[in-house]
Amino acid sequence: MIERFLKQTKFVSEEDFAQHLEFIVPEDFNFAYDVMDEWARIKPDAVALLWTNDKGEEKAYTFRDLRELSNRAASYFQSLGIGHGDVVMLILKRHFQWWLAMLALSKLGAIAVPATHMLTRKDIVYRNNRASVKAIIACGEEYVLEQIKEAMPDSPSVRVLVSIGPSVPEGFHNWMKEWTDVPEFQRPNHVNSNEDTLLMYFTSGTSGEPKMVAHDHLYALGHLTTGVYWHNLHEGSIHLTVADTGWGKAVWGKLYGQWFAGATVFVYDHEKFSAAAIMQQMAKYHVTSFCAPPTIYRFMIREDFSKYDLSSLEYCTTAGEAMNPSVAERFHELTGLQIYEGFGQTETTMSLGTFPWVKPKPGSMGKPNPQYDVHILRPDMSECEDGEKGEICIRIGDNKPMGLFKYYYRDPKLTREVWHDGYYHTGDTAWRDEDGFYWYVGRVDDVIKSSGYRIGPFEIESVIMELPYVLECGVSAAPDEVRGQVVDWSKVDKEDYLLAMERSPIKDVEIKVLLKTALTDEVNSREVYMKGIDHSYYYEGYTTFKTEDLSKK
Repeated sequence: MIERFLKQTKFVSEEDFAQHLEFIVPEDFNFAYDVMDEWARIKPDAVALLWTNDKGEEKAYTFRDLRELSNRAASYFQSLGIGHGDVVMLILKRHFQWWLAMLALSKLGAIAVPATHMLTRKDIVYRNNRASVKAIIACGEEYVLEQIKEAMPDSPSVRVLVSIGPSVPEGFHNWMKEWTDVPEFQRPNHVNSNEDTLLMYFTSGTSGEPKMVAHDHLYALGHLTTGVYWHNLHEGSIHLTVADTGWGKAVWGKLYGQWFAGATVFVYDHEKFSAAAIMQQMAKYHVTSFCAPPTIYRFMIREDFSKYDLSSLEYCTTAGEAMNPSVAERFHELTGLQIYEGFGQTETTMSLGTFPWVKPKPGSMGKPNPQYDVHILRPDMSECEDGEKGEICIRIGDNKPMGLFKYYYRDPKLTREVWHDGYYHTGDTAWRDEDGFYWYVGRVDDVIKSSGYRIGPFEIESVIMELPYVLECGVSAAPDEVRGQVVDWSKVDKEDYLLAMERSPIKDVEIKVLLKTALTDEVNSREVYMKGIDHSYYYEGYTTFKTEDLSKK
């Protein structure tokens, strides 16, 4: 398959990869037709999607199945008036219909907007109006459906509402019932050009309303390197990425790159995260490749690995946040496997990573993916020396790099703020060591100033995470008359925190913003300090003891 899209498909070293990675870009590339339907032709019986849930249900779909089902879904969507250029919001959690919808919308040239099931009425109204959403396809859960219904009076662009069930309120189409009797799908004469918008993600920032990141159809092709070379997948691989479909990490690890490789995408559809449950599924279904944010690995290494047969596991990766080296080292002790790190944004595919031919340095993001020209720059746009902190920037050149976003939809001003002087400015800071490895520091605007020093929160978090009794932590700043600001960890609402944690595999900005709203100037209060410890355990479900009990001993 990949020989259709790369001039060279095998690489033996980072030099080989850097010098010879070259894409073959088809005219009017469409992932659903050019990759998935082609797999259905040459490997029809290979399992493409293996889906299970926490209720014990299981579905296995071959590439032939996905071609037939995505065609039926596309025909169904056509019957609802959805076609080229229409914007469709998908609120489908990890239900298997998400994969069918993504492929079907691609076959129509429509624009997918994946969204989290935790959106409120206000969130949905904002997205509907900013993106001119025409249709919403949602899971049939009461909370989600209620928020959608409440948003409709203020969402004039929305014409179609679809539920997959079990609940299908008045005014909603019933996908699972209605799509059984649709005509045979006929491919439109012209589906898309390479420059047409494939999907859009709303991504949070440190301030203001969410940004709309628009990607063209070549974004899917840009993820070839993610699945084939960073995840190191092949035909026969069974790959699990822990990510909700409402966030960008899902297309990183559960869709494009994995199917370029011909791998099986494994999905565990669960309501509540449990490291033990994830590991049970990995053992039961003989998962060979695993990708998760460091938070997940931190939970896993606290489990009893003797209870789970993970002997099928061959390769592990991580992205979404910086990994503390101690986590990688402990995981290696337990499994014998290295964790290969990667870095990218909603605006990009994987731009930095540790590839199979590179020995990982735990805690490092790796080295540049050669489809991007990555630099670390000072504010004056000059190049940083090794060991010097600066902003990660991607040089644009004459042609937009494969996988880089088109623009922030309907926001040229914001686009110009990050895309200027021949570079895309990521807003993330890092430094490069003498071996060419990049090390994450933090966001450009996420710096604590204390007593004349500039402190990156991640640097402090990394030290705290070395403590054996710390599972998770966040660092923020509080005012101080002497120092200007000091680091403080304060209590926040449990439910808000847990929701933010669920989204943290994609972006940890929300957690930091949440913490900043709970700052206190009682910087010398032992009571505040001890309550903070108690609440951190409470958030994660640990209630066996409290610090006040410890002080009595």
